[in-house]
Amino acid sequence: MIADRAYSARAIRSHLRERHIRAVIPQPVDQVRHRLRRGSRGGRPPGFDRETYRSRNTVERCIARLKQWRGLAMRSDKLALSYQAALHLATVLVWLRR
Repeated sequence: MIADRAYSARAIRSHLRERHIRAVIPQPVDQVRHRLRRGSRGGRPPGFDRETYRSRNTVERCIARLKQWRGLAMRSDKLALSYQAALHLATVLVWLRR
């Protein structure tokens, strides 16, 4: 799971570990400073792969482009099937524009 710094909470990381999901979440500067201030009791830093994290930009730009379609951004469809159809239609329209 690739997430932003806002999702770096200890509870979220432990939730992902329980489900054996490898996370690529950078630590905010304040959390790093706090861990270093605690010294050896601060524990080891969580794993972080910069190259994988950089690829999340592509995914976020794609989602932002799809959300430009108002029906997807507002989630106005009541049925999941019609929402999924709208998602497919928006995807095809974005693909055709390129």
